[in-house]
Amino acid sequence: MRFTDLLRFAWQVLGGYRTRTLLILLAMGIGVAAVVAVSAIGEGARLYVVNQFGSLGTNLVIVLPGRSETAGAMPGVLMGKTPRDLTLDDALSLKRSPSVLRIAPLIVGAGDVRVGSRSRETPVLGTTAEFIQVRQMDIGQGRFLPPGDPRHSQPVCVIGAKVAAELFGPRPVLGEWLRIGDRRFRIVGVLARQGQSLGFNTDEIVVVPLAAAQALFNTEALFRVLVEAKSREQIVNAKQDIEEIIRLRHEGERDITVITQDAVLETFDRILRALTLAVGGIAAISLAVAGILIMNVMLIAVTQRRKEIGLLKALGATGRHIRAAFFTEAVMLALGGAACGLAVGKLGQLAIGQAFPNIPFTAPWWAVVAAPLTAIVTSVLFTVVPAKRAAMLDPVMALSKR
Repeated sequence: MRFTDLLRFAWQVLGGYRTRTLLILLAMGIGVAAVVAVSAIGEGARLYVVNQFGSLGTNLVIVLPGRSETAGAMPGVLMGKTPRDLTLDDALSLKRSPSVLRIAPLIVGAGDVRVGSRSRETPVLGTTAEFIQVRQMDIGQGRFLPPGDPRHSQPVCVIGAKVAAELFGPRPVLGEWLRIGDRRFRIVGVLARQGQSLGFNTDEIVVVPLAAAQALFNTEALFRVLVEAKSREQIVNAKQDIEEIIRLRHEGERDITVITQDAVLETFDRILRALTLAVGGIAAISLAVAGILIMNVMLIAVTQRRKEIGLLKALGATGRHIRAAFFTEAVMLALGGAACGLAVGKLGQLAIGQAFPNIPFTAPWWAVVAAPLTAIVTSVLFTVVPAKRAAMLDPVMALSKR
């Protein structure tokens, strides 16, 4: 029996049992679609985290007050007392490291921003002129904070695009004044639209000089210090220098946490890849269920097609030919189900992408390859027993009425 004869025979059999064929295609398609859709969600989450951290800037090192192993959470984020505050002098001392290119000390708070009768509660960020280069942000209009001694400030500010639109509407904002608390600031720039970055919307912030933020919020303590290393190769050296410089300034106490961008990315990458594989594996269980369905249907088919099998053997078909016929049917069902599943999974991926456009949902290549292969392997494995039983049928007994 030639291969083309096997394909023609299997096609005729599948067409003759349309309901059975459709049910198997549905089961196999659901399994493949589930693997593709779930893996696309996991991969999209991973890429989203990678992109978010990438948008923070290159060669970035973040210095936080407190030690993560003693704080019980991310230091500097939750309210609470740390062993020692980070100060502006601490931040400026980091420039002594030959591996450090720029620093940007930060103070973060919330202020009531008012322009005439319009007002809104807005995150206020106190920093220096180097912040925009460290964070690799762009100016939409005007300029950023002027350089100079961070201990002395000018009454100027830079606002986000959304703040500008809500407080000023369509009219020009450069040179206008706004009030934060009891202080007035002249607007010298508007940030380009960037949107969310790690859950923080940069379009809704107001940036003021560091000394102005210290006066606004009555604090000398820094929220954190952003440090840009001179190159990716210098990140490790910069981290070591920062820890040593602060240790010497803080009387030998190691009371800061230094986070490198690569370390955070690697941690998230490992976690999300593991989750994607685990959830994809769970979804693949449905392919095993579809394989069991194929086995049950094939076992029933052996009984229903006894005369057909007996006739084939009487015409000279061997047991190997019968097994090949059953396996060809299984592979055709698996390929059809896989094709349907890939199409449905892709449509599901596009639908999820429309609902959450900020997340780059995309099925990883291994899922697109592994799901159809798993379907085929599962179908073939679960067809072994029915095919073996069909091949062992005696042609005389199969053609008899008993």
